[in-house]
Amino acid sequence: MRPLAITGLGVASPLGLGWEAFRAGLAAPAGAAFSTTPTSFTAAAHPALRVAEVANFDPRPIVGDKGLRNNDRLTRLLLVAARLGLEHAGLKRAGAFAALGPTEVGVCASTAYGSLEAIHELDVVARLEDPRYLNPARFPNTVINSSVGYVSIWEELRALNATVTNGPTGGLDAFDAASIWIDAGRAKAVLTGGAEAMSEGLWQAFRRLGALDENPEVWAPGDVGSRGLRLGEGACLAVVEDLAAARERGATVLAEVVGYGAAFEPAEDSQPMVHVSAEALTRAVHIAVASVERARVIMAVSGLSGLGVLDEPERAAIAAALGDVPVKKPKAWFGETLGAAGAFGVAAAIEWLSDARAGDCAVVTSVGFYGNASALVVRRPE
Repeated sequence: MRPLAITGLGVASPLGLGWEAFRAGLAAPAGAAFSTTPTSFTAAAHPALRVAEVANFDPRPIVGDKGLRNNDRLTRLLLVAARLGLEHAGLKRAGAFAALGPTEVGVCASTAYGSLEAIHELDVVARLEDPRYLNPARFPNTVINSSVGYVSIWEELRALNATVTNGPTGGLDAFDAASIWIDAGRAKAVLTGGAEAMSEGLWQAFRRLGALDENPEVWAPGDVGSRGLRLGEGACLAVVEDLAAARERGATVLAEVVGYGAAFEPAEDSQPMVHVSAEALTRAVHIAVASVERARVIMAVSGLSGLGVLDEPERAAIAAALGDVPVKKPKAWFGETLGAAGAFGVAAAIEWLSDARAGDCAVVTSVGFYGNASALVVRRPE
């Protein structure tokens, strides 16, 4: 991977809206963002109900209110992250391009499940009332790549728009896709990352699978003996550009992306619903760090979430590939955000690298549910 510059970060997270709010949230004790009374959906009281949502989310102060009526929560989260990211990178000011132009900027973002909110809404109307009462303006939200498409339309991004759907690894895989398109001349800058929205359908699905932590007092994602995860939501989009081009236009470089690796290890039996591979992540990390000196890697920013079937292989892979490097667990702050998790991991790595006194690289890791794994190397700017 040719080094890429991250020149802006747009964040809509349970820690707040914007990069500075995200940084402040990471500096506070973990766990404060989780709520037992979500506003994004209504659910009966249940001991597993601990979610991290973007509290009191209102996109209008950031993107205006025109055209938002039929957009779902996932789209609104992405629209806010896109506007904040473009302005943070200096590409836009007050909604208008201040650097580059519409045909030079694209978007590539990940989501694992798209808008379950819209799918659930239309299904309920069709089954309990009549299909004739479906709102046709809401139907496009059920298509998994519609939210990223709306970002392109809203922000006039005409270079490309693409949606990555690869479970929890998608937020890292999007960076590799953006690198390929920049190398190919398809864009000079790409909004890159992921988003996932909280919904009753998402929470109920994980609850019925027995994947949620139900201990109301203690939750320690990544610790040995953890029994479940807690869901989060949000959108995180980084503006990535060619490193030399970013410096030439005078952009502030927040971090550099200098390595990426992905691997897959199939299950021996075709029956398992979830297969997580330590071997795949070990290979992915080795591929990602091949471009940097091992001594420069000072931390792993992991995807550890509290669910043992996911965490145990990831811990083993990090130890096998990186030794006793400190392992960070950002999901303790904002939960399992699935398709957005990798991007949030990158944002956390940038913040934690800024305080590092020795070394300058972090490896962001993620394991998928089907034997896939990805790793990304983020470096403090030189």
